[in-house]
Amino acid sequence: MEIATFAAGCFWGVEDAFRQVAGVVETAVGYTGGDWENPTYEDVCSDKTGHAEAVQVVFDPAKVTYDALLDVFWSCHDPTTPNRQGPDVGSQYRSAIFHHDDAQRQAAVASKQRLAKSGRQSRPIVTEIVPAGVFYRAEEYHQQYFAKHGMAACHRRP
Repeated sequence: MEIATFAAGCFWGVEDAFRQVAGVVETAVGYTGGDWENPTYEDVCSDKTGHAEAVQVVFDPAKVTYDALLDVFWSCHDPTTPNRQGPDVGSQYRSAIFHHDDAQRQAAVASKQRLAKSGRQSRPIVTEIVPAGVFYRAEEYHQQYFAKHGMAACHRRP
């Protein structure tokens, strides 16, 4: 199994998008990319921790490639809006790929370049590509939120 970590706005919808992918074994929502240890949801929402709402994806590379996960990432949010997704505003809603090794970094950079050249985005892509750090699992009530509440997704679907 391998791990991928993505931030693309509110983590509820992002998690739901990845949970639909064959080959994804497990997902968890949480916080990463900031300076505070063990942040809470309230801490992260203050926009003072530096953390992004993120999704950690455990996947079977024999069943789904990292490139396929990148395609889901690009299609489930707007990568051209800095520190915002829809009505959600703040650095915790930024677009970011947290790579776990150099192969993921290279794939993320190449994928971002392909998207930029494709003309599918009318504005520059602002997605950060940075090394993965500590991932703090969010409170249990945030995990698989849509599934628990029978809700439809709030993000664009791949």
